[in-house]
Amino acid sequence: MQKNRWIEFLLLCAFLLRFSPMASSSDRSGELGGEKNFEGSSDLVDLQYHMGPVLASPINLYIIWYGRWNQNQQATIRDFIYSLSAPSSSASYPSVADWWRTVRLYTDQTGSNITGNIVLSGEFYDYKYSHGGYLSRLDIQSVIKNSVTASDPHALPLNPHDGLYLVLTSSDVQVQDFCRAVCGFHYFTFPTIVGVTVPYAWIGYSGTQCPGICAYPFAWPNYSGRPPPGTNGGHDIMKPPNGDVGADGMISIIAHELAEVSSNPLVNAWYAGDDPTAPTEIADLCLGMYGSGAGGGYVGAVNKDAWGSGFNLNGVKGRKYLVQWVWNPARRRCYGPNALD
Repeated sequence: MQKNRWIEFLLLCAFLLRFSPMASSSDRSGELGGEKNFEGSSDLVDLQYHMGPVLASPINLYIIWYGRWNQNQQATIRDFIYSLSAPSSSASYPSVADWWRTVRLYTDQTGSNITGNIVLSGEFYDYKYSHGGYLSRLDIQSVIKNSVTASDPHALPLNPHDGLYLVLTSSDVQVQDFCRAVCGFHYFTFPTIVGVTVPYAWIGYSGTQCPGICAYPFAWPNYSGRPPPGTNGGHDIMKPPNGDVGADGMISIIAHELAEVSSNPLVNAWYAGDDPTAPTEIADLCLGMYGSGAGGGYVGAVNKDAWGSGFNLNGVKGRKYLVQWVWNPARRRCYGPNALD
């Protein structure tokens, strides 16, 4: 990307985040455009370490299922979480765990790497919509508070030491800026709301609200005015590997946010740009890249099965997933284990 285009990109990120101090949002609209990405090594990317912590200790991950979910959707997402730390014998190369090894290259000021140990330690089912069918960004923190204070035998522990909370909203829940500016975001909780500071991320199910935005490339936005490249005029849209456009689309957003909350949990660690309220983080740099040669709406060289389902990573229990690449600090380029070079 030429320098002036890079500046435009950073300004766009800042614009999309102007409504909230929450630092990282996964905005998928950039995947659909023709801007050059960073598959090749680039000195234009000024990704810097700002001396803050990374998630180096083993992570206890807690999922909050907000709204009503079906079991197949939950199983797809759970198996992805299990796959992040799965041994090599559990999934063939290139695996989800192989993908996470790039994230693990990031260190804190002591030289400690991001952990490779992510454990799904609890789940809370907020099927009564404790804060209604519309959530502001700040409401997400109240949802977390409810999950740890509810009079429920399945209430989650409040874990400020090595806890990470993942709030997932169902298809009928509207969230501030969802589908318009963001598909997910991460930040940290305010003690005035939750009682302590803990990192968290939110991702919404887009299958009925905006699949063409947040479930790309398993759907294509109607406003684009052109069919996606390599799809026979739009007749051969890539199919989701686990049979659910919304859930499969969420997987890459979840991966995106987990990579960024691990490398920048308090918004003072790894990011590019001068404004921590609108940082460009390690997954933001690689939006729309799933394989070698990606760009201009083309996802890159990925695998397809006999039914036309696209994937680039293998998971536990024979699962297949399509997950975007992240910035590799050693190679100084966007990279995934399915790269052809």
